[in-house]
Amino acid sequence: MNSPTQPKPTSAAPLQAPKGTRDFYPEEMRIQNHLFDVWRRACLDFGFEEYEGPTFEHLELFTEKSGQEIVTQLYNFKDKGDRDIALRPEMTPTLARMVNQKGNSLKLPLKWFSLPRLFRYEKAQRGRLREFFQLNMDIIGCEGVAGEVELLSAIIEMLKAFGLTSEDFSVQVSSRRLLSEFLDGQGVLPEKKNSVYAALDKRAKIGPDAFREILSKEGLSGANIDAIEAFFKCKSLEDLKPFLPATASTGLGELERLFAYMRDLGYAGFVNLDLSVVRGLAYYTGVVFEVYDKAVGLRAVAGGGRYDNLLASLGGIPQTGVGFGMGDVVLAELLKEKGLMPTGREPLDYYLVDVAPGEDKLPKPTLLQLAQRLRADGRRVGYALSGEKFKKQMTQANDQAAKRVLFFGSDKASGENYEIKDLSSGEQRVCGFDDL
Repeated sequence: MNSPTQPKPTSAAPLQAPKGTRDFYPEEMRIQNHLFDVWRRACLDFGFEEYEGPTFEHLELFTEKSGQEIVTQLYNFKDKGDRDIALRPEMTPTLARMVNQKGNSLKLPLKWFSLPRLFRYEKAQRGRLREFFQLNMDIIGCEGVAGEVELLSAIIEMLKAFGLTSEDFSVQVSSRRLLSEFLDGQGVLPEKKNSVYAALDKRAKIGPDAFREILSKEGLSGANIDAIEAFFKCKSLEDLKPFLPATASTGLGELERLFAYMRDLGYAGFVNLDLSVVRGLAYYTGVVFEVYDKAVGLRAVAGGGRYDNLLASLGGIPQTGVGFGMGDVVLAELLKEKGLMPTGREPLDYYLVDVAPGEDKLPKPTLLQLAQRLRADGRRVGYALSGEKFKKQMTQANDQAAKRVLFFGSDKASGENYEIKDLSSGEQRVCGFDDL
C-alpha cells in the first residue's frame, strides 16, 4: 500500500499578513473579546441596541458625505457589475443610510451601537492600522445636550470598567456651533468655514507659521488670525464671552448646560474645555469631543460629536444625530501601558483525566458521555483527545487552565461518584454527579 504523497519542502518565506492588518492568535483574541465584552456591556447598560451593516458600500455614500478627496483614504474597487464599491472606513454613513431607508417607520429617539471592522488606506503606525475595529454609539432624534451627556457618560463609565480613572484619561470638549458664531463675528464667509475648520483641526501638527499661512490664503486678515489665536487660548467658558457676539450665544449656552450636567453627575474631573478639538469631518454641527490619555501620548482614544444635517444630506428626512467612535487599536495600547490587559485563557471547570487510557489511543465513550452531561449543565470541560499517559494529561489540564481535575476510572470512586482534585488548593475528594 502506497503512503500518501508528502508535500515537497519549499525555500520560499511564508506569506505574511498584509501591511496594517493583524492576526488574532488565541492570546490576542482573548484581549479582543475582553474589549468587545466591556464595550457591549456598557452599551446595553445604557439602553442601546446593537446593529450591523455591510462591510462594503457604494463609493458614493462616502464621497457624498466627505467629497472626492476621501477616495485616497479608501479601499475601493469596481465589482463584477462595474459598480464603484468601497470597504467601509467608518460606520456613520451606513447608519445614516439605514435610518433613511426606514424613514418615519422608526420610533425616535434611536440609541444604536455597533462593533464594525473598518478599513482605511493610511500609513500604518502606532495606534493606527489599515484594518481595525471600532465601537460606534449614536443617538438619532434627540435635540439639546441630553444626547451628548448620555454618550459622554457612557464613555466615562466604560473606560472606568476597563480599570482607567480620571488620572488616566480626559474628555476634551468643544463646539462647532460656538466656533461658527465666533467666525461669523470675524467676518468669515460661510463657504470658507470648512477650510478654516480643516486648518484648525491640524493646527497643532503643522505649527503656527503654516497655520497662519493657510488662513491667509483663505482671505483672513492678520487681525482675524490674531483673534483666532487668542480665542483658542481660552481655557474656561468665562474666558470665551468677550470673543462672542453681544447677543446670546447658542453654542456657549449648550456648553454651559453640558458642563453643568457633567458636574451634577460627578464627572467634572473627567471633562475639560479644549477649543483645539474641531474634528476633521465636515458634517459636525454642534458639540464635538475627543478622549485622550493623560500620560502616554497616544492618538485620540475616541472622538465624535453632533451631526444634525447628515441624514438630510444623504437623502433622508431632516433629523438630529450625535455619536462617537472608539477604536480598538489605541484603546489596547493604553490598557497595555497601564497593565490592565487580561492575562491567561478562560479556565475550564473540569479536565477529565482517564487514569487507565486504552491501547487504541482514543477517549472512552463513557468519558465522552460524562463530558457531554457536564457541558449540558453549563460546565466547561476538556479531556485528552489521543489517549495520553496520566502525567501528560495532568500537564494538559494545567495548560488549559482547568480549575479541577476529575479522575475518570479512579478506584476510589464507583458508579455516579467521582474523585476530583482542586488544582489551586490541592484538595482531593469524592463526590456524586449532582455535586459536580
